Amino acid sequence: MSAGARAIVPLDEGVIARVVQSALDEDAAGHDATNAFVGLGDAPARGQVVLSAPATVCGLSVAREVFRQVDARIRFETSLTDSARATVGAILCSVEGRASSILSAERTALNFLQRMCGISTQASRFVDAVRGTAVGILDTRKTTPMWRDLEKYAVRCGGARNHRRDLGSMVLVKDNHVRAIGGKSALLHRIASQPRAPFVEVEVDSLDFLRELLASPAVAHIDRVMLDNFTPEQVMTAIADIASYRARGAQLEVEVSGGITLESIRSFAQPGVDFISVGALTHSAVAVPMSLELL
Repeated sequence: MSAGARAIVPLDEGVIARVVQSALDEDAAGHDATNAFVGLGDAPARGQVVLSAPATVCGLSVAREVFRQVDARIRFETSLTDSARATVGAILCSVEGRASSILSAERTALNFLQRMCGISTQASRFVDAVRGTAVGILDTRKTTPMWRDLEKYAVRCGGARNHRRDLGSMVLVKDNHVRAIGGKSALLHRIASQPRAPFVEVEVDSLDFLRELLASPAVAHIDRVMLDNFTPEQVMTAIADIASYRARGAQLEVEVSGGITLESIRSFAQPGVDFISVGALTHSAVAVPMSLELL
């Protein structure tokens, strides 16, 4: 069963092929000194990747591509799909082919699976923590360099949603932008005096700044506010202030962010909050333990 109700946008096959090739080059999979040393030759083998902990599955198509690029003759089979919830002992996939090829692909395939399952599992825990509310869980750009597409896909497999993919995706004004432009009043003047961008989000670091923003003409050019490092009580007050603005027929999404944990997230998932963004979905996800065992 899928961890989320929405259809999951799949990974681009070109991205998979490119990232896998880089990973195999990094590991020198085509020059396995140990295989040559022990003289495996063309000896056949079968193996299974087995989970050592519960997980939300992710990365099967990437693992398949690892084995394919190492040796297109390897048979890769699985009865699971990405986003499935799997228990300890579950077989993620089975492989059959030359032992030397399977062992040359082993670590790279497991690296992808462990990391991607770790992120999807982490995301599913946060999604489960706010189940029954109207709040969507978002990731951030706190991703591993060159792995962003894979990690954001893993977030989707866990039932959470992607925030902007990159700097060109939308306008997100944060505290350093405010400092660089000369302060909050200068920022609000700038926003109000230029043509409306397709989507603008502004980080808000205090109730005072939120109220200044809501009273400014700039608010008509803003689509979402990010309440950053607010307490649950401050979020409640902010929502009340924003509700009065929304009551005038305006649309203004609300995102909450900043150090939110599994233990605290439910207190932030209040009526009126649209999204909670959590950097820990990617930057603090723990790899899911698993192993490839030859039979």
